[in-house]
Amino acid sequence: MKKNGWRSRLYLALVLLLMYLPIVVTAVYSFNANQSRFTFQFTGFSLQHYAALFADASGLLDALWQSLQLALYSCLISAVLGTLGAVGMAQRKFRFGGALEGLALLPAMTPEIIMAMGFLALFTAAGLPLGMLTLVLAHVTFCVPYIYIVVKGRLAGMDPDLPNAARDLGASPARAFCTVTLPLIFPGVLSGTLLAFAMSMDDFVISFFVTGPGTTTLPVKIYSSVRMGVSLQVNALSTLMLTAIFLLTALLRIARRRRAVQTS
Repeated sequence: MKKNGWRSRLYLALVLLLMYLPIVVTAVYSFNANQSRFTFQFTGFSLQHYAALFADASGLLDALWQSLQLALYSCLISAVLGTLGAVGMAQRKFRFGGALEGLALLPAMTPEIIMAMGFLALFTAAGLPLGMLTLVLAHVTFCVPYIYIVVKGRLAGMDPDLPNAARDLGASPARAFCTVTLPLIFPGVLSGTLLAFAMSMDDFVISFFVTGPGTTTLPVKIYSSVRMGVSLQVNALSTLMLTAIFLLTALLRIARRRRAVQTS
């Protein structure tokens, strides 16, 4: 048992090392005093890259803001479409329900390069100018399946008689959905939306093909800057984003723990 114990701990340590070593290296080099874009020699501690980032001479903060706007618009639309689609598929039995569900999940399984080429051809043929509108349309397409999958899983664990009981008590279909179904599936809606938000923020291939002048997402901006050498301002921005994510996760865990204590 002891041998298995130290082997399990070693395996866990190696997994954690592989997962978090790149994050640690990114954070450490964000404080590097070296200004070269082509060497990664740590020459001393400095906050110069953070100062340059907030001066936004490189346009990284503007690209981050556009990515946040894009992810917010896409996820709000996707949350509505994905939730209503999952509820509709769960409440009604369609003759070709399996085929429809497969079509709904297809964008999540299709290689991004194929979807990117398809979107580019579609928007060009439709005469849509490439920009924020085309980005939102493309991101909604691949964000909806993630929300649909999570919400449908939440619906599978819900008692289907609860909305029917509300209908029997005189509630309209809309009121039964808003007062019974939606509160019960809201954790799934929130989880799916957060997952879609992360996918939208992370997307590069589709955004690269359907973006236009004046609209540059953060992944596209970083890719274009890397060709000129890696700026450590990218490390500084990544460190700030990781810090915000860790703080948000910690606050959510604390709030959940307090809620569990209060309910118990």
